[in-house]
This record gives sequence, C-alpha cells and structure tokens, in this order.
Amino acid sequence: MSVDSRSELDRAAEIAASLSEVRARIDRACAAADRPPDSVTLVVVTKTFPTTDIGILQHLGCSDVAENKDQEARLKAVELSHATPALCWHMIGQVQRNKARSVAAWADVVESVDRLSLAEALSAGAVTANRRLDILLQISLDPDDADGRGGVRAIELPDLAARVSALPGLTVRGIMGIAPYPGDPDVAFNLLESASLQLRTVLPDADRISAGMSGDLEAAVRHGATHVRIGGAILGKRAIVG
Repeated sequence: MSVDSRSELDRAAEIAASLSEVRARIDRACAAADRPPDSVTLVVVTKTFPTTDIGILQHLGCSDVAENKDQEARLKAVELSHATPALCWHMIGQVQRNKARSVAAWADVVESVDRLSLAEALSAGAVTANRRLDILLQISLDPDDADGRGGVRAIELPDLAARVSALPGLTVRGIMGIAPYPGDPDVAFNLLESASLQLRTVLPDADRISAGMSGDLEAAVRHGATHVRIGGAILGKRAIVG
C-alpha cells in the first residue's frame, strides 16, 4: 500500500470517528429536548477543506455541506457535480451583491440573506440559471452596540420575508443565526426561536432554523434548531485549499 493510500485511509477513519461522535451528540441533545433524532439535519462546514474530504463525507452519508467563499465553493461544486448521492450546497458566508449571480449558479441553499437588495440579485441569478434557491433569512443575535456579523433585526423580519418570498426563483425556508461569543447561547437561540415563530405568522411553511456550531449545538437543539452547522468537530483544524 502506498503512503498516499495509507494517508487517505487514515483520513477517512479520522473523519468517520469524529462524525460518529457528533451524531451521538445530536442524538443525545434531541433526546434531552424530547425530539426525534431525525428532526435535526447535520450540515458539515467544509470551507477550506479539500474535495477528497467531501467525498469521504458523502460515503459516510453526509449530503449537506456548507461553504463561505464563492470562488472556492464554485470550483468544488463543479468538481463534484457528478458525484452520487448528489450534494446539497449551503452558502453560509456573507454574500456581496456582485457575487450573487455566481452564488446562485452553485448554491442550493443561501443561509445569509439579510437585505432585499441581495435577495433581488440572487433572484436574478437564479432565474438566469433556471434554478430555484432555498433561502434562509439571517437574524442578528448580536447586541445592539456590537459590530455584528450580518443579519436583520427581528423587528424587520416580517417585512423582509414578505418581500423576499415574492421574488422569482427563491423560496424562503426559514432563518439562520449565529450566537455571539462570548455570550450565553441559550439566550441567543431563544431569540432565534422567537423570530422563527414570528416568521411563521407570515410564511407558515418557513420552519427551518439553522443554528448551532461545534461548541453550542446542544443549546441550538434545545431551542428548535432543524439544522446544525458543524465544521471543526468533524474535520478538525482548518485546512488550506489550493
């Protein structure tokens, strides 16, 4: 066996072990919240990791992967376009309006929509590409005096949701949020859960809540997360692609 083959087998075993641990954490969190384990979808954050890792994840039954840079994700999506089972690509990073058409060509879910102008650009890109994108509206969970990492304030959510849902090529599926650090994730995700209830008064079927990362997935599940975004706990320290 070659050194490269041994290395690939070692990496596959490493990812499989870490993935098993994370799935067990999700199962325990669901049990503690009196929720069925299949009510939470695992989205593996693969940004900066190579397509070989994504292939391993596919083999292990992970079909949802997340990226935060358009150029990197676009190249990966092209390389893996014929892989089976088909991958569901999530864009979780902030999207510049001039990148929206490009993102609309590869992403299946855009989780970071927080303004109408971005949604309009994504809509135009989706229509041009003859595609339909699932949209999550990003809610700011940062304190009012913080610089923040994007996101619409909860009070603005119903109006934005109504406007975005009227655009062609887009389907609003729910909301996304990132708990501030340092801070209490239970407080943050409680706000997100309330925002989800608010959204469903406008769009009853928009019931997805994307929340929780490697360090706070349990709190997210306690507050109704339907999708958790896990990177480091599965793939380890960030690699450099390229």
